[in-house]
Amino acid sequence: MKKSFIIILSAVLLTACGKKEKEAGDFDKPAATEQGAADASSYDPKRGEGKFDKVDLGATLDQAMATKGEEVAGVKCISCHKTTDEKLVGPGWKGVTQRKKPEWIMNFITNPDPMIDKDPEVQAQLEICLVRMPNQSLTDEDARNVLEYMRKNDGVK
Repeated sequence: MKKSFIIILSAVLLTACGKKEKEAGDFDKPAATEQGAADASSYDPKRGEGKFDKVDLGATLDQAMATKGEEVAGVKCISCHKTTDEKLVGPGWKGVTQRKKPEWIMNFITNPDPMIDKDPEVQAQLEICLVRMPNQSLTDEDARNVLEYMRKNDGVK
């Protein structure tokens, strides 16, 4: 009886710990779906994917926008990103506005999923960070303010 119970319990535990099918929206889905892989050839790594084709930045920092962006980032971003180059959950922000075009940044923070699926640099970051950036549903205005805060963080005056 005892032996039968152990065998049944082991079978139940093995079944319960087995691989489950991923559901839509799982954060740990693979880096490229079949459709994403097919579309990757048309992906522009300088612009990203999304509605932002041209983002006009002022020559100087818009302090009011940067202040609003810091508030938004405090609620939506800073729990996963540091403003230094140090990784927290996601990569640090230091230097991001010098490495990436503003269109890419705006497209990524407003529409991360297709870019995670197609951008080789983002996929490499995913290998390091192991967590997909969730879509924070930022408005275009909030995203632009966060971009201005990133510029301030990178020393734009």
